[in-house]
Amino acid sequence: LTTITLATQTMFAELTQRALDAEFDELYDERGLFKRRRIKTREYWYYQRSVEGRKSYSYVGPVCDGDITQRVEHFWEIKSDFNQRREMVRALLAAGLPAPDQMTGAVAEALWKAGFFRLRGVLIGTTAFQCYGGILGVRLPSTSLMTQDMDAAQFYDISHMVGDSMPPILDVLREVDSTFEAVPDLTDRIRVTRFRAKNGYLVEFLTPNRGSDDYADSPADMPALGGASAQPMRYLDYLIYEPVRSVMLYKGGIPVTVEG
Repeated sequence: LTTITLATQTMFAELTQRALDAEFDELYDERGLFKRRRIKTREYWYYQRSVEGRKSYSYVGPVCDGDITQRVEHFWEIKSDFNQRREMVRALLAAGLPAPDQMTGAVAEALWKAGFFRLRGVLIGTTAFQCYGGILGVRLPSTSLMTQDMDAAQFYDISHMVGDSMPPILDVLREVDSTFEAVPDLTDRIRVTRFRAKNGYLVEFLTPNRGSDDYADSPADMPALGGASAQPMRYLDYLIYEPVRSVMLYKGGIPVTVEG
């Protein structure tokens, strides 16, 4: 593997930070406020807004997450700077870091805007791999980055605990490509874990199987995924237990969470 310069690696880290700040700025505006809520033994940040006279709450993240709590505390200081970030993306691509294909970038952006990463979703597999180069300081071989699918994971307990959800997942994906359709599961005609576009691009949702192998072929209900279920997978919890924040080099940088 070829290493990248320290300056390029530093720029990637700065872009990641600025994209995360921009994400926070776009998700939450000055019409609402942040509040702590205790669930069992832990505290979590929720964003409260009044919509047509009714209070609505959106899950933000755990108070113990220092990055999230710092952004809450400095919320009013965060400013969007899309054009500058886009120039940074162009510079990083020129330095040899990988760009996603158009479809992967657009799907990742749609999931981000729909709240997938806010709800502690994680990209795994090849899609995640292309986001490591800037973190590791290397140019990754392009043959390892080509993909026609995206694997997205979330813990079952998190999906049931947060009390929040993405919009209907099929609507989210059809904003990218109107030909996306649910792929029927062979063992369950009601729950859907995979969605395919006419060009063959596949988006699949997964969750760790930490119970009996009897559930390995049974899609799990995931309330936070906008109507999608998830396919249980053994040992997946080891990959997503301590995920890493990174940025996909698409448009002004798409802040993503990838397997650790």
